[in-house]
Amino acid sequence: MNGTPRILNRVLLGILGVKLLATGILLILLASVPAVGTWWQDWSAGVWSIWRDLFERTRFPGRAESWLWIVVVLALLLLIGAMVAWVAQQGKGRANVLVSEEDPGEVPGNVRIGSGVAEQALRAALADRQDLAGTTVATYEFRGEPALKIRIQPRHGVAPHRLAAEVSALVEALDVALGQRTLVLIHVAAGARSRFGRAERVR
Repeated sequence: MNGTPRILNRVLLGILGVKLLATGILLILLASVPAVGTWWQDWSAGVWSIWRDLFERTRFPGRAESWLWIVVVLALLLLIGAMVAWVAQQGKGRANVLVSEEDPGEVPGNVRIGSGVAEQALRAALADRQDLAGTTVATYEFRGEPALKIRIQPRHGVAPHRLAAEVSALVEALDVALGQRTLVLIHVAAGARSRFGRAERVR
């Protein structure tokens, strides 16, 4: 519902995980298999020789430095910029205003209701329920409109459809109070807290 690039995150995490796994396996083999250590020394020496020759062939005229260092610096700057842009995309889409309407009354103006009003009201209404292990309420922008995302974590044995219906009734009451129908996503989640909750869980 928010603007977090989940597919990109999963791809990057998968690539990072494969690299870390390969590095770990290589280190174990280097420490335990002498033949792998010998192969690694020969291979790394060959790679280092290739790179050394490449840097020697790309020196500035009359100087000992290679212009490849400039390419390396530019590549690192591009990588840093891409990482900053990726971090900036995480968690985007949050909305601070739930209702914004023009009031053409005697004193024209703009009426705004912050998203915190609805979030706090719903959290307070669900806070003392013994059949819930956790509740989070957040407001996101969905297709240009504010929408509520309500995540409830029922305890073991609680009927999810009954909880969803009761939360829907709370949202309808909130719509009546605000005077506007709000887009809502109700997410019924399960986790360790619902399985290993306290003894007074509902069955």
